Amino acid sequence: MKKNSKLETILTHYGEDRGAYHGAVVPPIFQNSLFTFEDWESIDKAFDDRMNNYIYSRGKNPTVSIVEEKIAKLSGGEKAQLFPSGMAAITASCLHFLEPNDHVIAIKNLYGPASTLLKSYLAKKMNIETTFVAGNDIEDFENAIQENTKLIYLESPSSVIFSLQDIKAVAKLAKSKGIKTMIDNTWSTPIFQKPLEMGIDLEVHSCSKYFGGHSDLIGGVVIGKKEDLDSIFLNEYEILGAKVAPMEAWLLVRSLRTLSMRLERHQASAMKVAQFLEKHPKIKQVTYPGLPSFPQYQLGKQQMSGYGSLMAFQLNANDLEKIKSFFNNFSVFQKGVGWGGHESLVYVPAISYLKELDEEQFAGMGISVGDIRIFIGLEHVDDLIEDLKESLALI
Repeated sequence: MKKNSKLETILTHYGEDRGAYHGAVVPPIFQNSLFTFEDWESIDKAFDDRMNNYIYSRGKNPTVSIVEEKIAKLSGGEKAQLFPSGMAAITASCLHFLEPNDHVIAIKNLYGPASTLLKSYLAKKMNIETTFVAGNDIEDFENAIQENTKLIYLESPSSVIFSLQDIKAVAKLAKSKGIKTMIDNTWSTPIFQKPLEMGIDLEVHSCSKYFGGHSDLIGGVVIGKKEDLDSIFLNEYEILGAKVAPMEAWLLVRSLRTLSMRLERHQASAMKVAQFLEKHPKIKQVTYPGLPSFPQYQLGKQQMSGYGSLMAFQLNANDLEKIKSFFNNFSVFQKGVGWGGHESLVYVPAISYLKELDEEQFAGMGISVGDIRIFIGLEHVDDLIEDLKESLALI
């Protein structure tokens, strides 16, 4: 492959050595637990460099390596480490940077389980304190810094309300204070946003979303500098046994080939749906970074080259029974919590957040029972808009 190959070519060919598997255009699934050696010397040498040798699939596996190389190249990172879930990748990244009694700054609208990891699990197990900030202004981060602040955790756009953080400004501030940074970049993918190029230390993704794209796998990935990823491999990955199965990795190889094309379709359909919703009288507000009406639209234009297809809107209604009828009426949109696959989805965040948060925390998220989240899949956009029209007629 040429060094200046475009991203579609990278996703199709990079990291694959077809000569090593008889010219097969699709790499095999290395569905084996271990790898054998010719003699004492060769296995002894392999153990001296576990990160670059195949010994046991809890460590490295050839199918997994292909995915890691593709994603690292796509993201502009030196190295990537695949994990069995997005939360495994997030947890490993946090543990890599944090020690007992450290302090973290994170945005308020963080992915729910990640928020729980910080404010509950790490707080109890390691006495780690987390300050949650809105993150819309750089001052939010500046004012929250303490002497023991070791990590700033971003998610831009954020969960539920899709608020943005000025990634370059936060990275610059953090470096000036010797603070590490990480970001959940699942919403944009490296196709539309490249945080590592903006100075972020670690980038994490749920591979179950756009990277997978077919709603048939669970996975996560961390991308960054070789020094960080080597440490994560030897500690948080290898010791905790957070391996991804070769089958899931093979499915990711398949999915990454079409990532760019799928995102183009997701984005185009999402824009049409967002514009339809913005004009509908039953909708109070549409929250989508791709709309000029979005409060941080200009910041988004500066740091993103495109937009994902997950969005939210607020119904012009407070009657819970009507909202339930609206939700239950959908036929094309499927009802579920995930997103990033081929199918369009509708969900009411209050359903899960009211179980995870108390009333004060829920109110602090800036959402209500009338807030609806939708993901625009690969169906024809006209069918999706018609499905919305029919459900909105019940409000």
